[in-house]
Amino acid sequence: MRLALAALMLAALLPLPGCATDSGQWVELRGQRFTVEVADDHDERARGLMFREQLADGTGMLFVHDAPRPLAYWMKNTKIPLDIFYFDASRKLVSVSRNVPPCSLGDRCPPYPSAGPALYVLELNAGQAGKLGAQPGDEIVFGPGIPERGKP
Repeated sequence: MRLALAALMLAALLPLPGCATDSGQWVELRGQRFTVEVADDHDERARGLMFREQLADGTGMLFVHDAPRPLAYWMKNTKIPLDIFYFDASRKLVSVSRNVPPCSLGDRCPPYPSAGPALYVLELNAGQAGKLGAQPGDEIVFGPGIPERGKP
């Protein structure tokens, strides 16, 4: 009995895979604030939102790269449709891929490239770009604790 109780308590302390964490970090785009998970190393960027069943309203994932360059994201093992926003080193919107569908084709999933060099990528639920009226040149505002790289 004690062993079962100890195992149950330990399981309660383990993080749930695929669940968003409440990091308290946020970004704003066109006056709308989104709570974000930050992926700022290779492994976090590679996993991204793979295998997630949903993305809560008002949340997203911010990918922080090491240097600005042309980027292309794909939806390998991603189960939810997304809008993918690409921002340059000045945090200006370079381009957005809208309503990108989920893909279960593994390495055959198509890429969605940025229209120019990007340093930051924001993934939100599909349809957010349209709701926001996002346009190239829009600036993303970072809340405290978001790492900035390559700012001119």
